[in-house]
Amino acid sequence: MIAYVIGIVMVALVFDFINGFHDSANSIATIVGTRVLTPFKAVLWAATFNFVALFTVGTAVAKAISSGYVDQNAISANVIAAALLGAIIWNLITWWFGIPSSSSHALIGGFAGAAVASKGFDALNWGPKWIETLSAIVISPALGALLGMTLMVVVYNGFSSFSPGKVDKFFRPAQLASSALLSLAHGGNDAQKTMGIIVGLLASPSVRKLFEPYTTGVLSAFYVPDTSTIPLWVEIAAYFAIAMGTLFGGWRIVHTMGTRITKLRPVGGFCAETGGAIVILLASKFGIPVSTTHTITGSIVGVGAANRVRAVRWGLAGNIVWAWIVTIPAAGLLAALSALILNAIVVVGRPG
Repeated sequence: MIAYVIGIVMVALVFDFINGFHDSANSIATIVGTRVLTPFKAVLWAATFNFVALFTVGTAVAKAISSGYVDQNAISANVIAAALLGAIIWNLITWWFGIPSSSSHALIGGFAGAAVASKGFDALNWGPKWIETLSAIVISPALGALLGMTLMVVVYNGFSSFSPGKVDKFFRPAQLASSALLSLAHGGNDAQKTMGIIVGLLASPSVRKLFEPYTTGVLSAFYVPDTSTIPLWVEIAAYFAIAMGTLFGGWRIVHTMGTRITKLRPVGGFCAETGGAIVILLASKFGIPVSTTHTITGSIVGVGAANRVRAVRWGLAGNIVWAWIVTIPAAGLLAALSALILNAIVVVGRPG
């Protein structure tokens, strides 16, 4: 059982790595699309600030994930393992087809699906966190679009007397700062989701009891008394994993996000990244696990619409929206099937 739990923690970190790999486009698509940085330099820049978020963003989102969606008594090793499998499989499917779906909603959908398959609908904590998360599916991209468009209008008015060349010269270095801010916001919100899953596992009744006797040594680090306690090693591991995933990057999705939705110049990239970062950092402050993919895509659309409504390729944006809508149920179904299989073959992981 101990080896099984440690294995699930490792799978969670693999999910975190895949999250960084899958969502690297969120941080670097605009800065690559505007040619401010090469793809390699962009992922290195983004990965650095993904990890820096460890020291600045806090743990409100992690605590929401570990206790806000599923009843702690319904959580078991199998539930967490199945949740991760469902989310990972869905992420890989969407990555393969170059669809920027939400890793965050895949994880939450997987968590819910696995819990329902194991314990029924009573396992879900219907309440504020579900309302916030489902609302954020609409609000975060809309707010990102509004901020991106507003910033673009402000910049247009403020720099109306400057030539396009001078505007680009100013915003090329400015976009380095906005990209860093977006990467920090991305790491701060997304790494916490993996932290929350790991803490939810370790603080679950059966797993907590398993590690309680260990007061010294390596295994003592796996004892977590409650979901409000987040060990430092969990924080460091989660941020390192997502940074490494970002470093390897997801080039298929970079192309979709950076050039196919709308064409961007450095000024547009700056406005899109800044608008997206503000939304994500505010959500992290209030413990809301938003989709960084939703938010930055909304910001890019807002910037494109500020230039010219026809500059946005609405057909492609519409396809992306449909991918978002199906993410939670699709990942939930995959996780539910995984839970049924695991509960049939791994007896020790079942919830009591």
